[in-house]
Amino acid sequence: MKDTDNKLRPFLENLSPYPFDTTIEKLSLLIQEKQWKISHIYDLQKTLHDHGKEILAVKVISLCHPRHSGKLLATDDERMVSSLMPCRISVYEKSDGKTYISRLNSSMLSPLIGDLAADVMSRSAADVEEIIRLALQ
Repeated sequence: MKDTDNKLRPFLENLSPYPFDTTIEKLSLLIQEKQWKISHIYDLQKTLHDHGKEILAVKVISLCHPRHSGKLLATDDERMVSSLMPCRISVYEKSDGKTYISRLNSSMLSPLIGDLAADVMSRSAADVEEIIRLALQ
């Protein structure tokens, strides 16, 4: 698949060169260094284990940046976009033993939403992509 094809995909995925826990640690540090806030890290493997289901490792990092989220939550017309907030980065293992990072392709979705929301989503997406790019180095 060509890189340009990624613009048409609703989700983006990258192979991490690092083990699962290292990938989580690198992302967490970079998120904070870039002035983003981690709202929560969901451990889906643990949650499902607690309910009798065994799966490979999956953690979802919920993150936001007050500069971006504040713009959307400040106006009544934009608040409906809050259902897409906060941003999320998923880190998971597959049966091949490798670790992957995925997220919503916000750049693809943003033109469908509207002026201010599209601008904020595009800027947020660029920040998140930079964090992921650095984490994969």
